[in-house]
Amino acid sequence: MPIERKPIVVVGSINMDLVARTPRIPLSGQSLIGTGFDTTPGGKGANQAVAVARLGYPVHMVGAVGEDVFGKALLDNLAAAGVETAAVARVSGPSGVASIMLAEKGANAIVAVPGANGKVEPESIDRQAALLRAAAFVLCQLELPMETVNRTLAVCAEAGVPVILDPAPAASIAPEVWREVAWFTPNDTEAAFYLGDAMPPEAAARELLARGLKGVALKRGSEGAYVAVSGGEAASVEPFRVQAVDTVGAGDCFNAAFAVALIEGRDPWTAARFASAAAAISVTRHGAQASMPSRAEVDALFAQPG
Repeated sequence: MPIERKPIVVVGSINMDLVARTPRIPLSGQSLIGTGFDTTPGGKGANQAVAVARLGYPVHMVGAVGEDVFGKALLDNLAAAGVETAAVARVSGPSGVASIMLAEKGANAIVAVPGANGKVEPESIDRQAALLRAAAFVLCQLELPMETVNRTLAVCAEAGVPVILDPAPAASIAPEVWREVAWFTPNDTEAAFYLGDAMPPEAAARELLARGLKGVALKRGSEGAYVAVSGGEAASVEPFRVQAVDTVGAGDCFNAAFAVALIEGRDPWTAARFASAAAAISVTRHGAQASMPSRAEVDALFAQPG
């Protein structure tokens, strides 16, 4: 009989993305004529869950959707991707939405409206504590209320379950949180928020680790990644060169693939290269969850010489 694998549990947001394509991101007060519009499932948490499922690893989603038409569509989409949704609540009011402006060269600007995501409270986490304690990894972001994220981290710390925290959107973090995170995965802008200024990746990772983190994976887009562990090695991970058409969800794809690779026993730098391959494929397609690659696709790109 095959060995049952501990699941990845994603605690996070579930949104419907309203995507307007535009020649470029408009300036303040400026109107532009767009070139297209799509309605597609998103939310950083749901994106990560779908990415894990597409890689063939068991994954549970903890979150909430509204009782609107988007809520059913979002749940159906998660289930169709292979995500277990028993821990996703239906709550009164609207689902979360994100209004996204996507420029021709892949740049984006996003405004997220929490909706049902704002109703995922610490008590919701307590109801799912057994699920969290049974996880191989728990993935969190900052699109849920901060007290809910804090409760998730506390439950995982008590149980010894490692957490990957994607600090997006960047927000203030309590001192004890740093010590409860196994992997902190900011992009350059988010790292600068926490450090007070932009720094070279080597210095940024060193400063972040000094706050009590066990590991840092700086997501650097077309520049690859920089991975460092507390008291140990640090090194850059080269990117895969692709033609980007839509960067929405690429960071979520990286986090999901990074978790899967770590669980499978890869060292952090090899895991980050695997994650970079997954993210590289995702940016060549439109949509957030729609762009998440299959395991076969990632394995094929990952096998190519660096």
